[in-house]
Amino acid sequence: MGLFLFLVLAAMGGMKWVIEQQKQQTEESSVIQQSSSRDETKEESSASQETTSVSTSPSVSTSAQEQPEEAIAEKIATMSLEEKVGQLFFVRVPESNQIEELQNYHFGGYLLFGRDTENETAESLKQKISDYQAASAIPLLIGMDEEGGTVTRISRNPNLTDQRFLSPQQLYAQGGWSAIEEDTAKKAEILKAYGINAGLFPVADVSTDPQSFIYDRTIGMDAQGTSAFVERVVHVLQKHHVGSTLKHFPGYGNNRDSHVAVVTDDRPLSALRETDFLPFAAGIKAGADSILVAHTIVNSIDNTVPASISKPVHELLRNELHFEGVIMTDDLDMVGLSEFIPQNEAALQALQAGNDLVISSTYQEQIPFVVQAVEDGRYLEADLNASVKRVLLWKEALHLL
Repeated sequence: MGLFLFLVLAAMGGMKWVIEQQKQQTEESSVIQQSSSRDETKEESSASQETTSVSTSPSVSTSAQEQPEEAIAEKIATMSLEEKVGQLFFVRVPESNQIEELQNYHFGGYLLFGRDTENETAESLKQKISDYQAASAIPLLIGMDEEGGTVTRISRNPNLTDQRFLSPQQLYAQGGWSAIEEDTAKKAEILKAYGINAGLFPVADVSTDPQSFIYDRTIGMDAQGTSAFVERVVHVLQKHHVGSTLKHFPGYGNNRDSHVAVVTDDRPLSALRETDFLPFAAGIKAGADSILVAHTIVNSIDNTVPASISKPVHELLRNELHFEGVIMTDDLDMVGLSEFIPQNEAALQALQAGNDLVISSTYQEQIPFVVQAVEDGRYLEADLNASVKRVLLWKEALHLL
């Protein structure tokens, strides 16, 4: 009996030991699995972080972004003074000797008006513009005012388009923002087909008074509506690689027409900031290529000269609105400026004020005057080079260079 009991107890103790050993092994196995699981999770997390880090890196390296600027800087270093000054002139196509003039003066671009398209066929216009480009050592900006409505050039000729471009207000009434975007895309494709790379629109002026000079050329909405219009047009033009131009900074409002008179704007700067500046800010944010400055005298910014030749106006555009693209004048032959300053001095004063491009017909007087000013030190070559760089960067963005 004693021996039997001893054997039973021994057997039970052995079983208990086995059970405890199995339990210990199970716990150890569980710990190993948990540890392994944590390690795998850690590795997956690390891999995920690495993937996230790669995916959020810029798609274009800094060096790649700098390449166009470096190439343009090298190009500028090889250009003569006359070539650099010529690049700052966006010239109305002369009535004769167009090829000889652009070769002699090295224009930055040709601006076409109604007379340049009215008797053309589709093929003859393409050929004419192609000839201009072929004759120019540096590809030209080829511009045309194509706002639609009262200001259109190419669509006045039925040989060139199937119908006249409608005004922004007409388009919006027909189909809202979709109609605006579709029309802009159609314009862009037509312009590109003819070799026109800058449409000189959209009009960013805020005007809600049907009696005002600029009203019919605008979207006819308040600052918010005009901002929405400008943003959409700029985006579509960007997509089609056609240059955009916001005009007419600082904003006409309900003022008179500076084409025919010297115009003074008496609105306070606070009012301009609350309304007129907003569409320009929206266009800048959307990536507008250029801004055209009006000839109005804006007393709250500079009561001494028209905005187009006012340094404070241009400083505001650069420093407050943070615009880094091309700033250009309105046509220097307009009465709002031509009655204020002699034409031979107008381009120089415009460039000294901070413009990068001047729209000119009197280039034969103005270009030599600017060249002389650089040689005399009245217009710094560093400022000249900075403007040439902005013009060439615009051409690069339009795939011209």
